[in-house]
Amino acid sequence: MMITCLFLLQARAQDHIYSQFFNEPLYLNPSLTGQFEGDIRMNLIYRNQWSGLGENLNYMSASADINIPSFGGGVGLIFNRSSEGTAYLVKNNIAATYSYSVGNDDFVTSFGVQAGMTNRNIDWNKLIFADQIDPRLGYIPGSISVAENPNLSSKYFFDAAAGINMVYRSFMIGASVYHINKPNESFSGAEAKLPMRITTNASYRIPLSYNSYGYGNDDDGPYLIPSVVYYRQDQYHSVSAGLQFKYRGVNTGLWYRTAGQNTPDAIVLSVIFDLFGGSRSGEKLRLGLSHDATTSKLNYTNTSGTTEASIGYQKFFRNSDNYEKFNGLRCYHFY
Repeated sequence: MMITCLFLLQARAQDHIYSQFFNEPLYLNPSLTGQFEGDIRMNLIYRNQWSGLGENLNYMSASADINIPSFGGGVGLIFNRSSEGTAYLVKNNIAATYSYSVGNDDFVTSFGVQAGMTNRNIDWNKLIFADQIDPRLGYIPGSISVAENPNLSSKYFFDAAAGINMVYRSFMIGASVYHINKPNESFSGAEAKLPMRITTNASYRIPLSYNSYGYGNDDDGPYLIPSVVYYRQDQYHSVSAGLQFKYRGVNTGLWYRTAGQNTPDAIVLSVIFDLFGGSRSGEKLRLGLSHDATTSKLNYTNTSGTTEASIGYQKFFRNSDNYEKFNGLRCYHFY
């Protein structure tokens, strides 16, 4: 499969989305910065999309954030990288995030902002043009196209985002906007603005057992957590809806995702393991794995689906006094 210059330079470029959106919270919404039980949290997620096509569609995000109650929220840093196609269209982004929270034991609202720099580059020599293809024999090895490549193969631009997240007892809802400034990411003289990515998410936590006070047990569960996430970027939109079953240190999920005009995209199965949870140090190691079974016209036979792997770690610092200050109401209860 070949990628043409026109396709790579089109203005309607789209961001990748993660099936395990809950395992890279800073990519989902900057207001989730510092929203966890501990002092420091680190997350890493890798996505290998449609491996059967052999087109090098790989995505990775790594983040670290700190919970600072005296600061009113948290600060963090996130690095995103994507590599797409035979021409290795690579995008690297690094951004700082900040969130501020207000509320009490029943209600918390968090506001977040994100700002960073993005580098986009491409290897023009990897592209194949029509004059390098023989109608009968296909690609002609060693042939040189008369097409002129743009002068630029690398582009830097500023990128900004903002978000809000609200938790009320057993209900959570949030919204975020990325690429607020609509940066121009074109390699040529023609303008190609990156459209804003708008994301909304909602989750509801249903306890399946109750303690002696009539409340669900946050540590042990079990819980059912239905969720829905909506993405929109220019003319593209996607909805992911599903249900998680959370019990002690195990979280399994089943999701159905649509794309375009509500056309089928994938069925996603995820499994998450939380290790070391419940200790006073707040130490927790999270291991996640998910697989997308393609249901679009590309079909699973051609794509071999999409696989994601994630790892997360969080804990309190030694002699930290945040453990006593934490009020227990945070978004992480919903995943």
